[in-house]
Amino acid sequence: MPPANPPFVPPGSGWPEDPAAPATPVAHGAGEVAELAAGAPDLRELCARQSVCRACDRLVEWREKVAVQRRRAFADERYWGRPVAGWGDERPRILIVGLAPAAHGGNRTGRIFTGDRSGDWLFASLHRVGLAARPTSVRAGDGQRLIGARMAATVRCAPPDNKPTPLERTTCLPWLAREVEQVAPSVRCVVCLGGFAWQGVWPALEQAGYAVPRPRPKFGHGAEAELAPPPSASRRDPVLLLGSYHPSQQNTFTGRVTEDMLDAVFIRARDFH
Repeated sequence: MPPANPPFVPPGSGWPEDPAAPATPVAHGAGEVAELAAGAPDLRELCARQSVCRACDRLVEWREKVAVQRRRAFADERYWGRPVAGWGDERPRILIVGLAPAAHGGNRTGRIFTGDRSGDWLFASLHRVGLAARPTSVRAGDGQRLIGARMAATVRCAPPDNKPTPLERTTCLPWLAREVEQVAPSVRCVVCLGGFAWQGVWPALEQAGYAVPRPRPKFGHGAEAELAPPPSASRRDPVLLLGSYHPSQQNTFTGRVTEDMLDAVFIRARDFH
């Protein structure tokens, strides 16, 4: 029998790269998410508050159920079981946005895009183009480091069937919007992995003060849009928004996404002024 697993890792208990402490304030509803996101004094505290959020009952129940039951391949591992905060360079040139952590990926490892097949493809590509120190990322604290890049998700908890509800996306939005705002002075390009991330990032960009085009451009692999940065960024040069098909198993197995296609997106992001 595998050892019993707690539903989540207590904040400040020694998990590698845990941004939170026992006293980190916890949001228990949409209003508190907005209040705690707006009041975070810096990016590190914002990530700490993201990582202990309990605002969405369905998501909390699901992520903790998965952490207790575990997948057979990971039966002897302890799962993170908490929201997965933004991670990477604190002054990134590139911000990479996805939909949500995977139940047995980020929800297990404690790092966004880490521990599943999609993450394997993503980190291999980032390493090939010089944006990651290693070609793999298996768990928090494994020595992986992003170079001039940062990762975040539109929803911070693993959702059932990888499908957060509209209300859950709206509740989680202040976490992403505040993160987008705090890294705006250095960001030159935002890469959206998948159509759901493309849709979810627009309201975050608007809340962060970006001037976005109307109507919104359609998503596609290699889709581009230029945005005027927010006044808080203290500069006028445009920011590039890039779309990429998600490196999901379905997309990579069928050839809808290839290594060259993914690399091309990140090379474009890397080289944009």
